[in-house]
Amino acid sequence: MEEFVAEVKDSKLDAKDFALKLREMVTLLEQRTRTAKIQEYLYRHVASSSIPKQLHCLALRLANEHSTNAAARLQLPTPELVPALVDNSYFHFVLASDNVLAASVVATSLVQNALRPQKFVLHIITDRKTYSPMQAWFSLHPLSPAIIEVKALHHFDWFTKGKVPVLEAMEKDQRVRSQFRGGSSAIVANNTEKPVVIAAKLQALSPKYNSVMNHIRINLPELFPSLNKVVFLDDDIVVQTDLSPLWDIEMNGKVNGAVETCTGEDKFVMSKRFKSYLNFSHPLIANNFDPNECAWAYGMNIFDLEAWRKTNISLTYHYWLEENLKSDLSLWQLGTLPPGLIAFHGQVHVIDPFWHMLGLGYQDNTSVADAETAGVIHFNGRAKPWLDIAFPELRPLWAKYINFSDKFIKGCHIRAS
Repeated sequence: MEEFVAEVKDSKLDAKDFALKLREMVTLLEQRTRTAKIQEYLYRHVASSSIPKQLHCLALRLANEHSTNAAARLQLPTPELVPALVDNSYFHFVLASDNVLAASVVATSLVQNALRPQKFVLHIITDRKTYSPMQAWFSLHPLSPAIIEVKALHHFDWFTKGKVPVLEAMEKDQRVRSQFRGGSSAIVANNTEKPVVIAAKLQALSPKYNSVMNHIRINLPELFPSLNKVVFLDDDIVVQTDLSPLWDIEMNGKVNGAVETCTGEDKFVMSKRFKSYLNFSHPLIANNFDPNECAWAYGMNIFDLEAWRKTNISLTYHYWLEENLKSDLSLWQLGTLPPGLIAFHGQVHVIDPFWHMLGLGYQDNTSVADAETAGVIHFNGRAKPWLDIAFPELRPLWAKYINFSDKFIKGCHIRAS
């Protein structure tokens, strides 16, 4: 600007020429700013979608341990504790993850903060490739007296019987996304869309949005036919209090106990309504839902499976997934929350925000003091605590549940910061 003003003074431009030159300069600066923003979004996308080499190392070392050490292949849980897996007098938690380190933090924080850990049962669901490392980790790092079950999806009877709607939908979704988006290069090359729109499209390419671990929660009644109630935990949360009081919450016949995300002091995180996730310019959405209806959060949910089995929630979920695919992903762009908002519509019981604090993975202005007082904190967003792009002031809340002197952790150079 100083150079520009000096040039104007020297050349003695009239007002019209001055205005034109100023406009050219502003346009150039806007283009540079837009390019820089898009580059930032692209780098964040790459950083958040990649798996750190330390996590690769951990999985490989544990898989090797599983194949060479009988102590890493224990039946989980031991035979005498198997009846507890279907005993509704226990507190049952479900975690679906293909990330051993993340799962270990959830499990450790859950058990360490439990007042009666001997009554806690954690059902860990993973995929075929992660089963051996996951079983090895929890065989060698038991969390007694809590009961830990590790199962791969192919171990479930329901999952091996014929067609599985969630898998069929995911396969179609993957094909449609690859054609519809054209990859990250095509998205970034678009010169007409705003950077925030490009950021949203890049986020839609994230592998987690097409992960079976992300979608499988919609089939909890089939996966656990003997259980009446479970608490489902995402693998990017940290438990900071005893969660057994969740079983005392009266659900009033509703299926899903969740924290609302449209009220609260933090307007950035707690300002989400249906219009934040669903495309209300599409008549199919506009004719069926209220754009101003309050949204709620996945990550820490109480599911009344008895009540769920009396509804058509799972069928509704798969119906709307199909409708979104038919419309070239024009009903919503990403994630499992939008179809969840639709499927659980009218079946959500609002619980106290203490039980689930969100946003630690996508904004760095979260107060550490506030986070420390929450029952469960959720690193939802790109800046996962196991990534280099994690917010350094928030990561210790997660890292405190890792034993950095453990031989597997040390051997893979996983560090506290």
